[in-house]
Amino acid sequence: MIRASLLIIAGLLAAGTVAAQTITLGASTQLTGPVANTGRYYKDAYEFAIERINAAGGVKVGSQQDKLVLKLLDNQSDVNLSVRQYVQLLSQDKVDFLLGGFASNFILADSSIAEKNQVPMVQGGGASDQIYARGYKYIFGTLAAASDYFGSTIEAMQRLDPKPRTVALLYADDSFDVAVAEGTRALLKKAGFQIAIDERYSSNASDFSSLLSRIKSGNIDVVLMACHETEGLNFIRQAKSLNVLPKMYSLTVGVPSADFRQALGRDANGASGMTAWLPSPTLKDQWFGDAEQFAKAWKARYGYEPDYHAASGVAVVEAFVKAIEAAGSTDRAKVRDALAKVDFDSLYGHVKFGPTGQISLPQVMIQVQDDRVVPIFEGGKFVGKLQYPLAAWDQR
Repeated sequence: MIRASLLIIAGLLAAGTVAAQTITLGASTQLTGPVANTGRYYKDAYEFAIERINAAGGVKVGSQQDKLVLKLLDNQSDVNLSVRQYVQLLSQDKVDFLLGGFASNFILADSSIAEKNQVPMVQGGGASDQIYARGYKYIFGTLAAASDYFGSTIEAMQRLDPKPRTVALLYADDSFDVAVAEGTRALLKKAGFQIAIDERYSSNASDFSSLLSRIKSGNIDVVLMACHETEGLNFIRQAKSLNVLPKMYSLTVGVPSADFRQALGRDANGASGMTAWLPSPTLKDQWFGDAEQFAKAWKARYGYEPDYHAASGVAVVEAFVKAIEAAGSTDRAKVRDALAKVDFDSLYGHVKFGPTGQISLPQVMIQVQDDRVVPIFEGGKFVGKLQYPLAAWDQR
């Protein structure tokens, strides 16, 4: 009886040891609602990264190997619900660290919970400069500054022949798009372009007919649109319907994704955009081999192609692993300090956070040509031929 009791106690102690050897990452993202199509990238990225890292032995914390666990909640594309869920993740679910969801307005609100509780949050879904302008110490991000999203595009525009003269700058009224517009406005003026239309519209707008009429009547050369994917799709469909033909148009979000091309069919051809990531075999990774291998594995697993949201989400988890291993501890303050110093290559690119916690990665200008995403301008030079001026809608 005594021996049996000792065995039970030993078993319970062993079980407790196993349970303690886990590190729980908590996140809230959009699995349902208007932006669930993008929110899914983060769910899938977090799960895929954790699976690979655990399969390779997990996270080395001092002399032991710990496994990662994910606690994921659906914020239903509701910012207020998202904030409440991050409170729940810390107060009820007792997660160790926080991962972000998608969209800058969500990250702006959610990161305040992380900062208040001094819990490190790494996120790959919010790029607004506002996130990092508050002096917070516990927020880190793998998307480059929204204010420079059109930087490579404007640099390319300066070298076009004939050089475009007039520009329409359109942007939604959320924190990401406002930050894009502020940065783009300054870049356009510095480059000598005339901003003929500078218009803010309501997020999730579906009717762009009035703006398109102004673009057509003003014979605008280039349209730069800071938007989310649904807004961009509506804009392009209505542009075709009204036969609005600028020489070039570029969107901040949507163009790199297969969903964008599938939704528009041939009408996606000619659309320009930008991305901080393409699945190149030159981007090496400790757990996935390289970005090309990662993209193939992702497509095989999930049935759709990854874009920069997916790669950014994987880099978020990898950054935590690197920081925890460097700290040799799961102490939140020590991990926070280690995150500020991470410096590693990944399938997403080089990950190193700046003084405010935001990464710096150049944007590659891209264009959809013959139903494929083609790199156009990178590193200060053309790497592909831009279709410019754009052909008529029925010739794309």
